[in-house]
Amino acid sequence: MGKPVKLRDWQKRVICAIYDNPKGTRRAIISFGRKNAKTTLSAFLLLLHTVGPEAVPNSQLNSAAQSKDQAAILFNLAAKVVRLSPTLQAYVVIRDTVKELFCPELGTKYKALSADATTAYGLSPRFIVHDELGQVKGPRSQLYDALETAVGAHDQPLSIVISTQAPTDADLLSVLIDDAKAGNDPRVVLLLYTAEMDIDPFSEKAIKQANPAFGDFLNAVEVKAMAEDARRMPSREAEYRNLVLNQRVEMNSPFVSRALWLSCGAAPKSLKGLAVYGGLDLSEVSDLTALVLGGLSDSVWQIEPTFWLPGEGIVEKSRTDRTQYDVWAKQGHLVAIEGAKSIEYQYVAEHLWMLFNELDMRKVAFDRWNFRHLKPWLYRAGFSEAQVEFLFVEFGQGFQSMSPALRELESDILNGKVAHGNHPVLTMCAANAVVQSDPAGNRKLTKEKSRGRIDGMVALAMMRGAAGTDLEEAPAISPWDDPNFSLVG
Repeated sequence: MGKPVKLRDWQKRVICAIYDNPKGTRRAIISFGRKNAKTTLSAFLLLLHTVGPEAVPNSQLNSAAQSKDQAAILFNLAAKVVRLSPTLQAYVVIRDTVKELFCPELGTKYKALSADATTAYGLSPRFIVHDELGQVKGPRSQLYDALETAVGAHDQPLSIVISTQAPTDADLLSVLIDDAKAGNDPRVVLLLYTAEMDIDPFSEKAIKQANPAFGDFLNAVEVKAMAEDARRMPSREAEYRNLVLNQRVEMNSPFVSRALWLSCGAAPKSLKGLAVYGGLDLSEVSDLTALVLGGLSDSVWQIEPTFWLPGEGIVEKSRTDRTQYDVWAKQGHLVAIEGAKSIEYQYVAEHLWMLFNELDMRKVAFDRWNFRHLKPWLYRAGFSEAQVEFLFVEFGQGFQSMSPALRELESDILNGKVAHGNHPVLTMCAANAVVQSDPAGNRKLTKEKSRGRIDGMVALAMMRGAAGTDLEEAPAISPWDDPNFSLVG
């Protein structure tokens, strides 16, 4: 406290990467583990543009955080730097009540903002710090969007995203990092410190990869103790991996890890010619409806999912669920029923009838909830009562039915016997899916503990459950083609 700051070499590299980019930097993404002075570095950069050599007269500067408390941390630190520097005190006015710093001589003004996006509209910032953007769940943030679309009046605006990684691929920070990795825009600089996924997560090597301040101002003894806690207590591992190792890991311990799910991302083969099983998770009025089909080819389940959502209000639904329904609909990964305010089961029934006529459909498992509303549409689509009774099988959502299905599905994924093609909607559901256990160790998927929609994983588990015992007893040819097969008597 009260001493001049001495930048470490890695901090100098970060600063040089931002300001020595020959293409000019529009956005810099800086990500490492907790307690590596992210907020401190942010405060220095804010002051650099408020009163330092990067300051542009009469410009606005903002920092954006997801809560008022987080916004106050960055402002308070920047204000403290000013208070401890007689030189800066002569030029910068601190306005604590509104969280502002003002330089009267240059006319520059910095203001801290929290996730109340309405405060960002009407602003025209030239410099923005997005603090802990990894806390944003889903691919959108109103505050982020409001600020990023407000810089158009400036020739060289600069945004600094500084945060520990987000838990899932579908989160905003992950989307930005993946886009930067792809090199789509040379004006985007990425400085990502993260532990490799395939090394010992509790090793000093892993800790150093994600924490450049390890052993310096980051207490090595304490961090090692965190690693040992995570090693002893599996319930702590996901949190340790995300916050300390800066890995993209869901802290709620999903049913299947991201790395394991992605390892089964091979493009699926066609289901034509295979014995096909399905799982159908029917939605409420305006929620996601999921149908997942699977067929075995060379001992690998070839997965083909279909998702439906009402087309009306899909943008608002995307914002509410913090996901990309509207984008996925345009890309063909999701069927947005045009003009519909609720799911029309007519479309689902007609799709099932088409599949029944094109594929060797054996069984479709369904949750009895809402099936009574689908049944009349199945008859109208062309199914007979006998066909509906034979093809569609009720599948409970409790421990008794779900536990064996999850066990089989888990074994398939662990052994690489699933090919899902990284379908984005199904992948989102996989990242969200969390299991609940009973005292006997039985498991089921639970929407209450999950961070978002899991309908696709519920349908996938039901598909695997429907195939379970039936697969061993299935005839070599389709029962529909067997002249001795009858649905009557």
